[in-house]
Amino acid sequence: MRQYFNWKTYLALMALFIVGASLYYTSQLAGKLAVEEKKKVEELAHAVRTLVSQNSNSQETTFATNIIEQNTSIPLIITTEKGEIVSFNNIDTAHSFGHSNIVKDKLAEFKKEHQAITADYLTGKQFIYYGDSDLLTQLRYFPYVQLAIIVLFLAVVLFALSAAHRSLQNQVWVGLSKETAHQLGTPLSSMEAWLELLRDNEENNDAVTEMQKDLDRLKLVADRFSKVGSAPQLKEENLVTQLEGIVNYMQRRAPKKVIITLISREPDVPVNISGPLFDWVMENLIRNALDAMAGQGKIDITITNTPQQVYVDVQDNGKGIPSYQVKKVFDPGFTTKKRGWGLGLSLSRRIIEKYHHGSIFVKQSEIGKGTTFRIVLRR
Repeated sequence: MRQYFNWKTYLALMALFIVGASLYYTSQLAGKLAVEEKKKVEELAHAVRTLVSQNSNSQETTFATNIIEQNTSIPLIITTEKGEIVSFNNIDTAHSFGHSNIVKDKLAEFKKEHQAITADYLTGKQFIYYGDSDLLTQLRYFPYVQLAIIVLFLAVVLFALSAAHRSLQNQVWVGLSKETAHQLGTPLSSMEAWLELLRDNEENNDAVTEMQKDLDRLKLVADRFSKVGSAPQLKEENLVTQLEGIVNYMQRRAPKKVIITLISREPDVPVNISGPLFDWVMENLIRNALDAMAGQGKIDITITNTPQQVYVDVQDNGKGIPSYQVKKVFDPGFTTKKRGWGLGLSLSRRIIEKYHHGSIFVKQSEIGKGTTFRIVLRR
């Protein structure tokens, strides 16, 4: 159950509890106010009956008149038994040329809201129809206004917490990257010196050549880590040439039964990228593809050039990713390997989205058939 309940869930449940309690309390208040308004209308009906009664004395008449004059909030309409409108009160007709239509519409509305109160006179019956006062109407709508305010407040809080979390993650990534680059500096310098000693013996030429390539690659990795946290300078590069270098490097270090192929209809696809950082992303994707295969298979890297965007698809025929894990593969710390920190794809997404203003996602994955990652770069 822990995977479904986190601090965001508890915050949402608390908000729902507050809204529910508010709705219940407001509903109780609105109900009590509606009962009071009904009693007030009944008193008005009694007051009108007193005014038309021939047996009423002056004191009763004065009291009834005061009750009628004090009604400044409840809209009401008095009709005869035949439905003819005798009078109305607290209905705004100042902004209309034909107030009779407004009163008729209000009468139909009042008939749906409340049952009429009957006033028996010597000359016949009259019916008093009434609607909710402005106060009662506002009270009924108040919970929805409160709900909107709470939702807006939650949205602001979640956005602020998310921004703070991202900022903290940025600081961790930057600190970790720069410290890694610093730690790599000393052994790299030492390895450079040892290689110079090995060059003195001609028998070591082949080995020294390959070791120098790996050393240069380690220097490149250290340079990449040192650049994390600072805005890299994007330069126009031929994407085909850039990827050919990565494919050649990774092919020599992949199992012999794994074939890495670069597919492009055009020999020249210019894009603005940071070469070292983009290489890092591609190496991560290729390594993940290699890990997903049991020492044999193929990896196809396809470049699709369009007027607005350039697509780079990295497709393997490995074991695939379960559907419930597809959305998690870019989360920091998520990994299906027994070793590793689960930062490769997370950093790759940051490099593509933050520095190259593009996007990276799992285009397709099927268990037992493989996975395709897609990178989208702006033209």
